[in-house]
Amino acid sequence: MRTRLTSSHFVGRVGELAELELAWQEAAQRRPVLALLGGDSGVGKTRLIAEFEQRLLADDALVLRGEAVEQGETELPYAPLLSALRPLVRERNATLESLSPANRRQLATLLPGLGEAEPPLDGRDGSEQLRLFEALLELLDCLSEIQPVALVLEDMHWADRSTRTFVAFLARSLRQERVMQLLSFRTDELHRRHPLRALLSELERLERARRIDLAPFDRDELAEALADILGDTPSGGLVERLFARSEGNPLYTEELLAAGLDGLGAAPQSLRDAFILRIERLPADAQQAARAIAVGRRLDETTIADVTGIDHVRLHEALREAVGEQVLVAGEDGQLCFRHALLREALYDDLLPGERVELHLALARTFELRNGTHGDREMESAATIAGHYAAAGDQPAALRAFVRAATAARSVLAYGEAADLAERALELWPRVEGADALVGLDRVDLLSIAAEAHANGGDHARTEVLLESALRELDPERDPRRYPELLGRLARTQWQLNRGQEGIATAERALAMLPEDEDSHERVSLLAWLARTRALRGRYRDAISDGERALAAAVGGGHRHSESELLNTVGMARIALGQVEEGERCLRRAIEIAREDDDVDGMAYAYANLADHLNLQGRATEALEVAREGLAATPRRMGRLHDWMNLTISELEFEIGDWEAARSHLGPWRLQLIGIPLIFRLIREADLALGIGDEELAERSLVEVEPLVAQSSEPQWIGVLGSILGELRRRQRDLTAARAAVAQALDRLEVCTDDVARIARVTGIGVRIEADIAQRARDLRETADERDAIARARIHMSRLKAAAQEGGPVESAWRSTGAAEFARARGRNDPSLWLKAGTEWDAISRPYPAAILRWRAAEAFVEADDRVAAASAAGAAFESAERLGARWLATEVSILCERARLDLTAARAADGATEAAPSVSDAGGEDPFGLTPRERQVLALIAEGATNRQIGAALFMAEKTASVHVSRILSKLGVRSRTQAAAVAHRQRLA
Repeated sequence: MRTRLTSSHFVGRVGELAELELAWQEAAQRRPVLALLGGDSGVGKTRLIAEFEQRLLADDALVLRGEAVEQGETELPYAPLLSALRPLVRERNATLESLSPANRRQLATLLPGLGEAEPPLDGRDGSEQLRLFEALLELLDCLSEIQPVALVLEDMHWADRSTRTFVAFLARSLRQERVMQLLSFRTDELHRRHPLRALLSELERLERARRIDLAPFDRDELAEALADILGDTPSGGLVERLFARSEGNPLYTEELLAAGLDGLGAAPQSLRDAFILRIERLPADAQQAARAIAVGRRLDETTIADVTGIDHVRLHEALREAVGEQVLVAGEDGQLCFRHALLREALYDDLLPGERVELHLALARTFELRNGTHGDREMESAATIAGHYAAAGDQPAALRAFVRAATAARSVLAYGEAADLAERALELWPRVEGADALVGLDRVDLLSIAAEAHANGGDHARTEVLLESALRELDPERDPRRYPELLGRLARTQWQLNRGQEGIATAERALAMLPEDEDSHERVSLLAWLARTRALRGRYRDAISDGERALAAAVGGGHRHSESELLNTVGMARIALGQVEEGERCLRRAIEIAREDDDVDGMAYAYANLADHLNLQGRATEALEVAREGLAATPRRMGRLHDWMNLTISELEFEIGDWEAARSHLGPWRLQLIGIPLIFRLIREADLALGIGDEELAERSLVEVEPLVAQSSEPQWIGVLGSILGELRRRQRDLTAARAAVAQALDRLEVCTDDVARIARVTGIGVRIEADIAQRARDLRETADERDAIARARIHMSRLKAAAQEGGPVESAWRSTGAAEFARARGRNDPSLWLKAGTEWDAISRPYPAAILRWRAAEAFVEADDRVAAASAAGAAFESAERLGARWLATEVSILCERARLDLTAARAADGATEAAPSVSDAGGEDPFGLTPRERQVLALIAEGATNRQIGAALFMAEKTASVHVSRILSKLGVRSRTQAAAVAHRQRLA
């Protein structure tokens, strides 16, 4: 019996271990780290992790270590995560008791030993898996407050889809927790389409990620390991022979030693051959037990005895022999497995087909008989049994097992695995006679299970196919319950696929099939969904109508979750229609119900919706107080909800003019956002960047968000994107693209006649763009273009007036802004209109648009030659721009003061701060007026406010000659005054 094949002390890997320890130090200092440890099979990843773990334990760390299990075609949901967390339950870790009741129930879904699991909310959806992940995040957060935590998940190349999803979630969600994630994987297993490749590519882009690749031993390291194993210094010849054969792979080296200590034994053709030689030297009973474990992967002694038929005395001796020869190892849980997964793979591949079938079948039957005794491992048992029956080719038993496994996977929110298992069952269905009676459900039920799993996993296209297949097998007359229920799910799927109108029509068809005099869950759920979709599309009156009907049914049927959701919807719609007090009461009641039911999602979104709609009614300061209240009530562990509340607060702080606070709540860029939260983040980033004047950042954000909004049918994103994009293109002087951005947004918003807030915003920007176009056309004497722009501006004004009639103070402010812009478009720039609009924005605490309007008022006063009033308006605009941090606006005001020679002390004192700001002028721009180079020089000095004498002195010409040049320039530009010439030069970038 061989006493040892591995080195007793740690050899080499100094750099890799140091990098892991450095990562750990960062994690311990509240800078979470993700370490990705890759290497070929047998290169020593597990040995490195074991050494690292010993150092962590000496450093008073908590190490949670789990391993993925190779399951063939059947994935075992959460396998490495479960093995990492189960010790906490077994040891009754005190932290588990300190978790919030809701999160304990969520975790009990995965770890039944914690108590009663969380019952599913009305209308199970994919967010339940996210809530489970957030509960796990809170657990790690609480654990890390006591001692730093290392979550080690090995063999991630075998990890199931749900584990991969959690790993991605955790990597993006950790912020200040004292947590280190360490993932190991075989690089030689990662073929081109391996699912882990995409995840690794994504994770490696994270700032906190570290990739460590483990290389084979060099000669010196191999010699050091051999010296420790042999107890003596190896000869140079032995080192060379083993290094040549193993190429520095530690595991292969050990197996070659096992074949013969002199290294001169028969040279295996491959590492697998070396393993088989080792196993063939075992006694017959030990070989038979090893074959059973090769098929079962990890087995206890009782299961091995049942499968092999070896009596316990002989089996005990056989296993002792296999462990002594270091073929098998015994785990702390009493199960035996191979010392290295490669040994198991080699023996499994060496089995004859008949042997494999017999062993798979025996294991499946053994596990099935014991299924009731597995307790918290029922889900694992179901998946394992299904895999063994499938491998054995017993199709009826495999079908039954796959259905049971799919149900079990769904119960622990492993949606990807549930979908795969249900699909496997659907493949077997036509091959099994009497399948309905065998599994206790019909094919429609199975299609429904598969569709639900795909929907919760995010594959809505496959969901639609499965639901349509199920509906084709049903008769609406004979299935008056199931048919509308499936139609309702199809409607939601169509909405997710961005076919909103089709989805609503499908939902209304389903609703028509349900009796109106009952308060069934399905009817209430459909009504609630229809109300919410109408609200999201800006159909507020329809939302209230549907919502009130559904609310009565929800209250009557005792559906509290639906009641809270409906109060949320109705409250939003009422505020949007100006019924602020009634709407606020609804939303406050929604918050109260959600808090009582520990529904953190419902509570947070009700707070956010209340803040958003109060802001749309011009009550930004009050909205900010509500948002802060919501943030305080939202646990930090609920990362996505916390992010949403911070984004809401950032938006409101931007509105009231506290841009520094808005930036702080926007926070650093993180990659974990997807879907609607990502849209919100990018929109906020673009809006703030454009306000400051960082057009490059605004451009990058808008380029990323445009395709996301294109898939949305919600006015809140369509309108805001159209307005920001239109303003950006306007400032870039691409007026054609600016007009197109507004037109596209309005085309998509026209169906949302109730959502006047978004229509007003994008329309207000539209009038501004048309005014620029008309002004440019007048400068260039392009009469047709001027008339066209004025006509378009007039249409925009009609829309703004209608919005103001339906809306509140915000829409009224946009109408006044549009009136001032319309006057500018017609060439009748009226300072009183600008000041009136600015006063309206001031009244609702919106200093940014008010500052823009005062700048425009200053321009109008300059044109009217009222320099005192112009200086006053410009001073107010400049002061606001400086206070906000709107660099572009401060620059525009400074340029206006220079060219109009306004006596603006504040602006001149701030010249040093604004000189570095990007200038809007470009002396090298295209000249459409036929100015000579000399005239361009004169015009540049006119734009700076120079007199004829100053022009002559600067350009070494007589004052009279300068006067002649000025007259010619005024004639070519088609203007009457030097001030107008300076304005044209500024607009056309001629100076």
